[in-house]
Amino acid sequence: MDSVKILDRALELKEEIIANRRYLHAHPELGFELENTRAFVKKKLSEMGYQPLDCGGGVVAIAGSKQGRTFLIRADMDALPIKEESGVDFAADNGRMHACGHDTHTAMLLGAAKLLKENERELQGQVKLMFQPAEEISSGARRMLEAGVMENPHVDAAMMIHSVPGMKFAPGTMVVSEPGASNPAADFFERHVFGRGCHGSMPASGIDPITAAAHIIVALEHIHARELSAGERAALTIGTVHGGNASNAIPDEVVMSGTLRTFDENVRTNIKRRMEEITEFTAKALGARAEVRFISGTPVLVNDSEMSRCTLEYLQEMLGTDMAVSSAQADEVNNAAGADKPMASEDFANISRLVPTIMMNVTTGRPEEGYTFPLHHCKVTFDERALSYGSAAYAYTAMRWLELHK
Repeated sequence: MDSVKILDRALELKEEIIANRRYLHAHPELGFELENTRAFVKKKLSEMGYQPLDCGGGVVAIAGSKQGRTFLIRADMDALPIKEESGVDFAADNGRMHACGHDTHTAMLLGAAKLLKENERELQGQVKLMFQPAEEISSGARRMLEAGVMENPHVDAAMMIHSVPGMKFAPGTMVVSEPGASNPAADFFERHVFGRGCHGSMPASGIDPITAAAHIIVALEHIHARELSAGERAALTIGTVHGGNASNAIPDEVVMSGTLRTFDENVRTNIKRRMEEITEFTAKALGARAEVRFISGTPVLVNDSEMSRCTLEYLQEMLGTDMAVSSAQADEVNNAAGADKPMASEDFANISRLVPTIMMNVTTGRPEEGYTFPLHHCKVTFDERALSYGSAAYAYTAMRWLELHK
């Protein structure tokens, strides 16, 4: 497999990849409501000679022959409900924003699709292209799994790429995850606290759910402070609290929502149990009633050790050791060695439970060049010079894995 040919062709496709990214960036959509995005992806794939299929709210296409094994490469397509303030000429104006870089992921995978189609005769198996919805609400991968994305043909291994600005590397550097957990499990929940409304001047005639909610929030801090050992990591966040409509009235109900992030499934199970106990009994002690409702969840993303080793090897063949590094090496360069792992979840974890999987990051802008805002920020920007390298990494990793795993 000629790595120079793949990279050179990806660099030739730079303007096309960027144009696709800018269109997607200017037209962000949320969750599963991706009508325009899906249509755009399917149109581009069809123009390349693919026969794209709908799958669980996403899009799937196949490159290669029916002989041999199947390697899946995935990009997510949904945006966030954030009003964009990035200042770029192609900024979205609909109150939504690709602030997590999913537009870059989709554009890179479309670039990889073109590379794979142009080199289809050399493929020693099949590459399944997975364009996924609803990653931001941790539901898209699961929906596509239910729709059969891992079958017809059966998937043997999988990879994904995520764009990360603000790292001290040349744009397009590929950071390959070390073996083991790279992203925590995430559980989204609501807490409902039920009281009895009354006039604010006569609190004794009712039951105040706001006071009960406040005590519950404080009591939950006990889990992290006193129930986790030094080696157990978790992040429990209450993100919203809603209750009442008038300053002189006690409401009937308060609703809180938040997330729990954990790297260990036993810790995850124990904290969820304690959340339910603390919520229920704290409310009861104050005369109220409360319950926890877990809305959705994503498991820990685990990177396969052999996939981590061979992916780094493939990418260093193509990019060299300066632009293909391990996550441990990246931490050293970015002065993050020994620091806590980021607590952002990734619903590609659902796939990592089924087949050997690898997650990679592509660096999309140095801080000294102005790429200082983090993901999910209304002003975040991405260095588009990185995109061709991401397309090449998608395609070459898939081609090399199939070549060596007949």
